[in-house]
Amino acid sequence: MSNEINSGSEKAQPLVYQIRIKGHLGREWTDWFGGLTITREDNGETLLTGPVVDQAALHGVLRKVRDVGMPLLSVIRVTPGQAEASDVNETHQHRSKKEEKNEDYEQDHRNER
Repeated sequence: MSNEINSGSEKAQPLVYQIRIKGHLGREWTDWFGGLTITREDNGETLLTGPVVDQAALHGVLRKVRDVGMPLLSVIRVTPGQAEASDVNETHQHRSKKEEKNEDYEQDHRNER
């Protein structure tokens, strides 16, 4: 199964992923993660960002996260322009707020029962 976007005249391109893990990784892990960009965030999380050629390669990266022993928080496919740090943080914060609202809604409804 390919992990590429195909459009008529363009050559197929690998998809870009953001993999968020709990804890900080140093830049010395870049080679281990196949050249993905490592961004250490102020909240204690690390963001791995970069192109992944197919699903098999994505699973390989996820196995490496498991092998390092750091909790996986999220995996998000993004458009190449969205992969820059400012866009990444806005996307994650938006999703987090939405998830918090859903959790609050569910908690309120559990308390009503």
